[in-house]
Amino acid sequence: MQLTKTEEDLMNYLWKLEKAFMKDLLEAYPEPKPANTTVATLLKRMTDKGFIAYNLYGKSREYYPLVKKKDYFSKHVNGLIKNFFNDSSSQFASFFTKETNLSKEELQELRAIIDTEIKNK
Repeated sequence: MQLTKTEEDLMNYLWKLEKAFMKDLLEAYPEPKPANTTVATLLKRMTDKGFIAYNLYGKSREYYPLVKKKDYFSKHVNGLIKNFFNDSSSQFASFFTKETNLSKEELQELRAIIDTEIKNK
């Protein structure tokens, strides 16, 4: 199951805060802030989808993520590679390095990361 773009935006605030009441999440948004009802609806949908949960304190709910940011985005990248690059990480890497206009320094940093991963295998 996936999050919509607006749910993903809210989830990013929750990942950053780790735990938050609705007022904390509203404060995290830049101006113009969304309506309380909009955020409440998003929180309900995200709870129903199993991405977040909450603890009740009286009538207040403190929300927290059930899914780690790294796990969520890792699944997205793997899906992207599978669906758009024929499940080929080398096709993805070729596209990424050619089409994103990376500088020589950024490419060298990528090489260093890959070299480190190769040594660790």
